[in-house]
Amino acid sequence: MLHFLLAALLHAHVAQATPGASPAPTSGASAAPSPTSGASAAPSPGATAAPSPQATTAPTAAPSPQASTAPTAAPSPAAPAMPPANFGSPPSGEIPILFNDRHVYAAPDRLRQGRVLAALVRGSTILVPLRSMFEQMGATVSYNPSTKTVQVSKSGATVSVTVGSPQATINGETRPLDVPPEIYQGSVLVPIRVISEGMGAYVQWVPDKRVVVVRYVTATPPPAPPPAPTTAPTTAPTPAATAAPHRYEYFIAGDYMFGGKVYNEFSPGNTLNSSWAGRAAAEFPLFNIPFMLEFDFRQFQYPHNSGAFAPGTPCNVPPPLGAQGDQGCVTVIGGGGQTFVPAFRARENDSDVRLGVRVLDPRIYIVVGYQYRSTNYGYPKFDSFGFGAEKLPDLEQVFSWFASYWYYPNSRGKYSNSVGQTFGVAYTVQKYQVGVTVGVPHTPIFLDLGFLGDRGNAKDQSPIGYTHNGFFAGLGLHF
Repeated sequence: MLHFLLAALLHAHVAQATPGASPAPTSGASAAPSPTSGASAAPSPGATAAPSPQATTAPTAAPSPQASTAPTAAPSPAAPAMPPANFGSPPSGEIPILFNDRHVYAAPDRLRQGRVLAALVRGSTILVPLRSMFEQMGATVSYNPSTKTVQVSKSGATVSVTVGSPQATINGETRPLDVPPEIYQGSVLVPIRVISEGMGAYVQWVPDKRVVVVRYVTATPPPAPPPAPTTAPTTAPTPAATAAPHRYEYFIAGDYMFGGKVYNEFSPGNTLNSSWAGRAAAEFPLFNIPFMLEFDFRQFQYPHNSGAFAPGTPCNVPPPLGAQGDQGCVTVIGGGGQTFVPAFRARENDSDVRLGVRVLDPRIYIVVGYQYRSTNYGYPKFDSFGFGAEKLPDLEQVFSWFASYWYYPNSRGKYSNSVGQTFGVAYTVQKYQVGVTVGVPHTPIFLDLGFLGDRGNAKDQSPIGYTHNGFFAGLGLHF
């Protein structure tokens, strides 16, 4: 069918290009008519495909009234008139292009003196004008003069070529070209394979007719889905909601304590100074159950004050012979009364290792722990197992809170005095902490602040109980 159509069109081209073959002076062979004037002279689509003998021998004869009123002679109002079959005269060395049975022009208002848009031959490669061909196919074309790059886009297809570069990028894939694109008389020409591979067009070079035939059919949209059945469908059971995957947290934080107080045998409420706290925690799954592991450390430093008395000054004798009532008088372990202790800087270290299992969301754990406590003033080292509850912060949020409560029923150590006596010393310990976190957006950093403390109730041979508490603030990192 294509060969027959080409033969018919070429026959019309030869007939119009030969002066003697034109029966009427209005069918000018020297210049191709504009699309408007050509449309008025062109026969209907049926006449183009298979013209009648009368139309061939007398195309300029006025039709009779009967022919003008005959329903078979009048064109259908819905069918648009085809462009003229006149191929025009391509410039020397160029080849006409036939696109979907009609000519392609550079633009409707620029006919290049009536000549059709043409192709060039470079060796064995046919080059065609890029912009005009792609715009005929409904694509958008943009040109960057600084890089000499042409970008072509259409739904489902993209093409990029650069003048002088022997390759093209088609739908993101780089492909080699036999001949690089070039600029000819102000238009970018590309090998025909760019048209066929980039847009799926059919391109054929007919050497005996010396014409380039391009056929392109726009993809037909899929048909509309059939209407839904009128019968009410069976309601499917609602699927069970799938729980969102749990996010496990890992963090570390360090805090400085301020405004705190200490009450024990060395301090009747002295202020904490240079004291700090730190903790690190990690959540992890075990047998599909969320667990957490945490380490908590607190260091309390405070002054033990005393008057200007010599060591060994009796505390049961009033001044000036004794130190009775002075802060330097300290209750001793084992119930042996008080002894005078000169001023010094006391330091206590308290650490915990905790393992917990989550029982509620968000991040509420029941935990078991191990406590270890030491001092710098000669007391024994204390340790104990205990339990508690803890709420970890939700650090994926900007604002969150955390809290913990721990109970160690028997924090115990052994003490030996200067005369060789050994005592078991123990406390019942409670520890607590509550605070908030404020995340720094788009970073793993968060601000950490709150209040913490502990309380040890004396038991066995302990002198008296103790209390530490104070505010804290610091920074942390979450991962």
